[in-house]
Amino acid sequence: MHQELPRTNLPLSDNALVVLARRYLKKDDHGRVIETPEDMFRRVADVIAESDRLYDSNADIKAVADKFYNMMTSLKFMPNSPTLMNAGRVLGQLSACFVLPIEDSIESIFEAVKNTAMIHKSGGGTGFSFSRIRPEGDIVKTTHGVASGPISFMTIFDVATETIKQGGTRRGANMGILRVDHPDIEKFITAKTKTDRLNNFNISVALTEEFMEAARRGESYGLVNPRTGQEVRRLPASEVFAEIVHSAWANGEPGIIFLDRINRSNPTPHLGEIESTNPCGEQPLLPYESCNLGSINLGKFVGADMEIDFRGLKEIVWESVHFLDNVIDANKFPLDEIRKMTRKTRKIGLGVMGFADLLISLGIPYNSSTAVETARRIMAFIEDESKKASAALAEKRGNFPAYKGSIYDKPETPYMRNATTTTIAPTGTISIIAGASSGIEPLFAVSYIRRVLDGSELVETHPLFLKAMEEKGLYSTELMEKIAESGSVQNIEEVPEDLKKIFITSMDVSPEEHIAIQAAFQESTDNAVSKTINFPEEASEEDVRKAYLLAWEKGLKGITIYRYGSRPVQVLNLKKKEAAAGQGECICESNGKIAPRPRPLRTHGVTEKVRTGCGNLYVTVNRDDRDFCEVFAQMGKAGGCAACQIEAESRLISLALRSGISPRVIIKQLSGIRCPSPSWVEGTQILSCPDAMAKVLASVANVEIKVNDHTLMACPDCGAVLEIEEGCLLCRSCGFSKCS
Repeated sequence: MHQELPRTNLPLSDNALVVLARRYLKKDDHGRVIETPEDMFRRVADVIAESDRLYDSNADIKAVADKFYNMMTSLKFMPNSPTLMNAGRVLGQLSACFVLPIEDSIESIFEAVKNTAMIHKSGGGTGFSFSRIRPEGDIVKTTHGVASGPISFMTIFDVATETIKQGGTRRGANMGILRVDHPDIEKFITAKTKTDRLNNFNISVALTEEFMEAARRGESYGLVNPRTGQEVRRLPASEVFAEIVHSAWANGEPGIIFLDRINRSNPTPHLGEIESTNPCGEQPLLPYESCNLGSINLGKFVGADMEIDFRGLKEIVWESVHFLDNVIDANKFPLDEIRKMTRKTRKIGLGVMGFADLLISLGIPYNSSTAVETARRIMAFIEDESKKASAALAEKRGNFPAYKGSIYDKPETPYMRNATTTTIAPTGTISIIAGASSGIEPLFAVSYIRRVLDGSELVETHPLFLKAMEEKGLYSTELMEKIAESGSVQNIEEVPEDLKKIFITSMDVSPEEHIAIQAAFQESTDNAVSKTINFPEEASEEDVRKAYLLAWEKGLKGITIYRYGSRPVQVLNLKKKEAAAGQGECICESNGKIAPRPRPLRTHGVTEKVRTGCGNLYVTVNRDDRDFCEVFAQMGKAGGCAACQIEAESRLISLALRSGISPRVIIKQLSGIRCPSPSWVEGTQILSCPDAMAKVLASVANVEIKVNDHTLMACPDCGAVLEIEEGCLLCRSCGFSKCS
């Protein structure tokens, strides 16, 4: 059934309105939207502006609120999602992510589990270092037993996240980090390979400078028991590095962070060492700190002279720092420890989105040295102005409480309101709202298919490409559909060369070029930079190894790679094509209608058990000497409507197979159908019973759909194509996002 889009006078796309209605705007008890986008932005602006009153009893709150409102409605700036969702509402939790400490005790571990549940319930993500937990097989004096190790405890957090997720609309995400010198590091590296565990975790190995130097020189390094602080054995660093590379090549994880480099940038070393980051890796945090993020839409800062509007950019930077500092005071933190620690350092993370849009407007290819220099220039400007804005706030409001002993505690910087001011974070759904390209990523696709809520599909084309093709008199619906088959214009003859140079997609960019852009932004970013380094499916492990070494040499604080085809999830085309008809024999009735051939007397096949959100589903796929001819499914002890529906689905699939319909066509029709209780099996999301039946049939029939080296995943909410950007999965049709 078609859902009416919210009314608005703002320049918001239909995609933006769908996302706002599904995930951000207030709803009544019946799920009906009762808030317009204007209402939402006004709600947020009013709450965040109110913090000014804490520092100036005569503050013109209305003027400040109007300024904040205009920042957002002009689509020049967006705060992180929890601020948009929760400001001015009962929950009032405005931060995107948190880091919690875990010590080597049952009490600490389960206290962290409880705190994680509270944070996920409030809409935040969590990061942990499990490096302090004693290794598997180590002694436990109090029980005279042996320790189960950090990985076993990670599964407890994973299950807790899954449970909380099923009760809410915003999915919890975790980052699990283990130091490379922990005795269980080899088990950790392969923890997410061919397993149904830890699907609510991103995992990263914390690499030390000692390890990297040992790997480069071909030397061994020591593993240290965190309980005793003693070295327990040595491993060849190059072999461990190769294990990390292989696992990342195989399924995209683990990521890596350069821990010593992160701590060299720690602005408050007197408060302790940084051990972990948020779920996407771009925000290193001390225990109990939170991140308060926002992003500037760079695509809005191209002047009439087709140059970067630095005057306008400076203004929005200052306003954004003001906004984000106010968020810290307006926030209703989920834990008192988090409130105290966050207000002690007052870290904010101002980042960007729309970088690809900016380059296109300026006529600069993403994969060029000019793009790298543009990235370096823009981020240096934002970093400099954000520090000036923070210092100006500190003169009025005071320095952050942990200023004494921090890196700013020197005559040159007598004032600083925020311990950090810049972070390049994933922009996910807020970039959809702003109509911007994600973060600092290239375009995912120049043209793609968007699935709307009534089930129909529309061809979406990047507006700047659409405009350019119309100006050249080359636009046609048929051409846009052709481009949507791969998303890229590089092999499309009808597209002029000058447009091919600037309309670059993620798979048109080499890993080295991706890293060059990330490094340029990292040079002037306090925290870290979230970005995905894309590899084609045929990339080798050596290609990944070289990228990791290049990231280290270029000064990155971490890196996330994704090789297309490396994750075992349902594959989709960018453009929905009609599959070829099946080759099986069918019978026609006297009126010309197709009828199925009779069921054969003898069949043979396989039965697979699939864990769905509703229980174990047993799916049988049979064939005879000709072809596949029937599918049966049964759900444990299910009865009533569930059993009837599963039987009906089985009969119709069998009927279609015996009527000569290709299994590929049936699979495409059933894949992506979602029920309220999805599940994960061996790294694959099972969305419903029909989806499970499709996956079993695809496995047995050896059906795989590929287009131009892209293997694309289905959105579990609407079935549209998921983009892999900034280490996260993002659906631009409905706003679904998942960072684990």
